[in-house]
Amino acid sequence: MDNRPSRHRHVRIRSSRCEPPDQRRLPLREIGGALVRIGLLTEGGYPYVSGDARLWCDRLVRGLGQHEFDIYALSRSERQEDEGWVPLPSQVSRVRTAPLWTAEDDGVGYGRRARRRFAECYGELAAVLCAGPSEEPSALEADRFGSALYGLAELARDEGGLVGALRSEAAVRALEHACRAPGVARTAREARVPDLLAVAAHLERALRPLSLDWYEDDGLGSVDLCHAASGGPAALPGLLARHFSDVPLLVTEYGVRLRTHYLSATEASPSVRSLLAAFHGRLAAEIYGRAALVTPGNTHARRWQERCGADRDKIRTVYPGMDAARFAEVGESPESADPDTLVWVGRIEPTKDLISLLHALAEIRKEEPKTRLRIIGAPAGPEGTAYLGHCKALAAQLFPDEADGLHAVGDNPVSFGEIGGPEVPALADAYASGAVTVLSSVVEGFPISLVEAMFCGRATVSTDVGAVVEAIGGTGLVVPPRNPRALAEACVTLLRDPERRARLGAAARARALELFTVEQNITAFHGIYLEIVSRHPVRRVVLDTTGEPLPFAVPAEAHMPGRWTDSGPRVVARGGPGWAAGPPVRANTPLPATEGAR
Repeated sequence: MDNRPSRHRHVRIRSSRCEPPDQRRLPLREIGGALVRIGLLTEGGYPYVSGDARLWCDRLVRGLGQHEFDIYALSRSERQEDEGWVPLPSQVSRVRTAPLWTAEDDGVGYGRRARRRFAECYGELAAVLCAGPSEEPSALEADRFGSALYGLAELARDEGGLVGALRSEAAVRALEHACRAPGVARTAREARVPDLLAVAAHLERALRPLSLDWYEDDGLGSVDLCHAASGGPAALPGLLARHFSDVPLLVTEYGVRLRTHYLSATEASPSVRSLLAAFHGRLAAEIYGRAALVTPGNTHARRWQERCGADRDKIRTVYPGMDAARFAEVGESPESADPDTLVWVGRIEPTKDLISLLHALAEIRKEEPKTRLRIIGAPAGPEGTAYLGHCKALAAQLFPDEADGLHAVGDNPVSFGEIGGPEVPALADAYASGAVTVLSSVVEGFPISLVEAMFCGRATVSTDVGAVVEAIGGTGLVVPPRNPRALAEACVTLLRDPERRARLGAAARARALELFTVEQNITAFHGIYLEIVSRHPVRRVVLDTTGEPLPFAVPAEAHMPGRWTDSGPRVVARGGPGWAAGPPVRANTPLPATEGAR
C-alpha cells in the first residue's frame, strides 16, 4: 500500500507532512512511555523504498520502540518519491519530506536591506571557499564559515527562502569578486565564467535545506535530539535546529560524505574541484564541531572525521547492525559448500576491480584446474552495465575453450548471475555456493559483503582497502589491491587446505555475531541517546495558574515513565520528550512534592 502523504505548498521549498491521526502529540506516558523524541534526518534513504541506509534506519526505529521518532527526509529523485515509503512502525509520529533534486523559484522578492544581507553573507561564504581546502581549518576560518552559513539561514527564515537569491546574478558576481580578491588560492583565481556558474549552481543545490520550513517550534524545535543518518545535506537541518532551538545533534556516518564527494568530482575543472572541496570540507568541519557526538561505522571513517576536525572525545564507533538470522542456516552448515568454487558478491562497478579477479582466476587454474568463480550481483547504473559487459568479454578471452557456456554454471569457470533468480533465490544462497568468498575492491568503505560472508561461516580473501582489516580481524587472508598474483596465491592457499578454511570460517562467524548484529547496534544507540539527553537541559516552559513560568518544574526523572509523570502541571515544549510545541498551557494542579523538599 502506498502510504505517502498528499503534498501541499509551504512558504519555502515544497515539502510534505504526514501525521497519522491516531498518534496525537500526547504526553509520552500515553503513547507507551517513550524516553526520547528523536528527529531522524535522512537524505536519499529512509522512509523511501529505495535509497541509502534504508535498512539500517528501519531496524533502528523498529528496535527502539520505547522512543518516539519524527522523520525528516530529503529525497534524491522524483522516481524515489513515486516508489513510496516502507511500512512505518507505530513509534513514528510524523514524517516530513522535501526534494533535494529540485526547487521551484520561491518568488520571494528581497528588499534593499535583505539584498544587502544576502550579499554580505554569501560574499563571506565565497571568500572562505576561495582560501582553498584545508585539512586542518583554523578557528577563524571555521567562525567565518559558520557565521556566513547561519546568516544565510536566518535570512531564509526572515524572508521566506533563498532559492531565488542563490540563483541570482548577484550570487555569481559575489563569487567572482571573491575569486579575484588578493591572496586567494591559485585555483580560485584561475576560475572562469563557466566554472563560477557551475560552483554557484552546486552551492544552490547544497544549500536548499536552508530554505525549508522545518525549524520552527512545531518542527525540529520540538525534538529532544536530531540524529542525522549521514553527513552532508542530511546533517544540515540538524545544524540549523541546533542554531535556532539549541537541539543537540548526533551524526552517524557509515560512509564519509566528504570522501564520497572527492571520489565523484574527478571530471570537473581544477577550479571547480578546489572550490567545492573547500565548501564540503568546511561544512563537514562545522557539522563535526557542532555535533554533540559523532558515530562512525568503523575506524577508517573515524580517521577521516578526525582529519576534518572532529574531536576524538566526541567520537563513538558503532558498527553497522546486520540481520544474522537470514544467514544462520548457511552458517551452521559450512561443509555443504562446493570446495572448488570461489564466490564474489556485490554491486558490479569499476571500483570492485573484477578485472584483477578474473586475471587472478587464470593464475589459480594453473595450480588448481577445477576452480570455478561465481560473480553474483547487479550492475550499478549505466557505468556498471558497461563494466559488466567488459568483464564478460574478458572472461571469454581468458577462457576461450569454454566461452560458449559463459552464463551457465559448469560450462565455464566463470559464471555471472543475480540474486533472485532460480539459481540464487536469496542472498544467503550466494555465499552457500562456494567455499571461499573473495573481495577484490580498490575502494571500499565498510565491507558489507565481507561481513555477510562471515555470518555464513566462510573463509575470505580480500584486498586491504577501507575497513576490511578492521572487519575481519584475523579471520581471513588480506592482500594488496590491484595485485592479481597475490590474490591468486591467497585463494590457492585456502583451496588446498580445507581444515584452515573451516577454522577461519568458524572464527569469522563468531566475530560477526559478537560485533555486527542488529542487537548490538540498537543497544549502542539507545545508550547514546540517553547520554546526549542527560547532558542537555529539557527545553520546556511550565506555567502556573497565573500564567507565570515555573523554573525547575521538569526534573530529570521526567524522562522516565512512572508515577511522578502521572500528575502535575501541563508542559509546553519548545522541545523535550512527550510534548509538542504549541501555545502555553496553564497548570491546573500544583507541582508534586519531591524527596528532600519536605
